[in-house]
Amino acid sequence: VLQCNNYEVIDLGVMVPAEKILQTARLENVDIIGLSGLITPSLDEMVHVAKEMQRQGFTIPLMIGGATTSRAHTAVKIEPHYEGATVYVTDASRGVGVASNLLSAELKDEFVQSTREEYAEVRERHKGREAKTKQHTLDAARQNKFNWGRYEPVKPKFLGTKVIDDISLGVLVEYIDWTPFFQTWEMAGSYPNILKDKVVGEEARTLFDDANRMLKEIVNGQWLTARATIGFFPAASEDDDVILFADETRSQKRETLHHLRQQNMKAPGRPNYCLSDFIAPIDSGKHDYIGAFAVTTGIGIDAKLEEFERDHDDYSAIMLKALADRLAEALAEYMHQVVRKDCWGYAEDEKHDNNQLINEAYQGIRPAPGYPACPDHTEKAKLFELLNATATTGIELTESFAMYPASAVSGWYFSHPESQYFNVGKIDKDQLQDYARRKGIAEEVAARWLAAHLHH
Repeated sequence: VLQCNNYEVIDLGVMVPAEKILQTARLENVDIIGLSGLITPSLDEMVHVAKEMQRQGFTIPLMIGGATTSRAHTAVKIEPHYEGATVYVTDASRGVGVASNLLSAELKDEFVQSTREEYAEVRERHKGREAKTKQHTLDAARQNKFNWGRYEPVKPKFLGTKVIDDISLGVLVEYIDWTPFFQTWEMAGSYPNILKDKVVGEEARTLFDDANRMLKEIVNGQWLTARATIGFFPAASEDDDVILFADETRSQKRETLHHLRQQNMKAPGRPNYCLSDFIAPIDSGKHDYIGAFAVTTGIGIDAKLEEFERDHDDYSAIMLKALADRLAEALAEYMHQVVRKDCWGYAEDEKHDNNQLINEAYQGIRPAPGYPACPDHTEKAKLFELLNATATTGIELTESFAMYPASAVSGWYFSHPESQYFNVGKIDKDQLQDYARRKGIAEEVAARWLAAHLHH
C-alpha cells in the first residue's frame, strides 16, 4: 500500500533480527521503521527492537502493525521503551495516513503528542485493571491445583517418533477453519455467516471464491508439501514440571518440560491450572504419556512467492500465505484426530464433523509453546529436539523461537479427558524466580521471555 503511494519500502523479509533491522535503517538513512507481527513471538521481539532503538540513539518514528498486535500492546509494552514516536497502525489501508502525519513538518508534532496522550490513557486504564486483580502466592496457587483424579492413561501404539510425509493436501481442505482466514484480511465475522453479512458479505464472497480457486491450484499443482512428525513419550508430573523418561522402565529422565501456573484468585471450586496437572503425578503409580508434534504446509511456498513478486502480484502472494497458514492449522487438526483415534487411540470411537473439531469438542488438547497455556517460547527448543523436527519436517527455529516456514504448527498432546485450554495470565515475582530456578536460567532472562505475563 505504501509503495502504491510513492513511498520507497525496503522489505527485509520475515523473522529478521533486531540488529539487522537497525543496521539497515542506518545504512539506508530511512525515515521510518515499520514492524509487522503475524505470530506471538514477534510481540516480544517488537519490545526488544524498541529498547534497542532507544539504546542506540534512534529518533525516527516506529510504526507497529500486524495480526497479533494491538493498540493496548503498543501503548503498554512498546511505547514506554522508546522516546521517539511509536504508533500502532490498525490496518494496511491506514499506513499511508500515519506515515504522512509522521513525516509532515506541519502535522507531526500535534499527531505524535495526541498519540502519546492517548497511549498514556490506555496505560492508566490497564494499570487500574491490574491493580484490581488479586493474586495467590505460588504456594497457594499450587494448593488449589486441578485434581488429576482417577483417569486410567492409555498407552500409545508406539513410543518414540514417527514421520508422516505422504499427506494429501486435498484431505486437509476438509479440515480448514475459514474464520481466521477472513480475520487475516481484516474482515470481522465468523464463517459461514460472514458470506451473508450486510456490510462485508459481498467482499467476503469474492475473497472466498478467489481463495477456493487458488486452493484448487495449490492442490492440483502440488504447490506445497505437507509434512508432520509426531512422538509419544513416557511421562509423569512433578509439581509444575513434566518429566519425560527415556523408556518404559522410567528409570532414566530424558527431558523436563517446565510449565507455569495460574496465580489469579478464582471463584471457590475453580482450580489454578498448570499443564502439568493433566499428566499423572510421579507418585501416583500410574504410567502416563505425553505426545508432541510439528507440522508444516510451507514447504515449496518460497518459489511460488518469488514468482508472484516478479509479476508484482501482491494479492496472490498474500492469498497464498493466508491459505498456507490455514492448511497448516488444518494439518494440525487432522493429525490430532489421527492421534486420538489411531496412534494414541484413547478416543477410537470418536465421530466429529469439522464444526465440532473447530469447536474442540474432542477429548484432549494440543497446546503450543508461546500460546496462553504455555507462554514460554524457549520450551519449543525441547520439543524440536525430541522430534528431531528440523531434520524431519524442514521447519527451523529462529533466534526468537519463531518457526520458519511460518506455515507451521507445533505443540504437545495431552490425553486427560478433563484437560482444557486456559490462559496462564499474569504471574508474580515468586513464580518468576521459581521458574528461572527450575530452568536453570537467570531471572532477567526468564523475565524477558515472559515479559507480557509479569504482574509485578
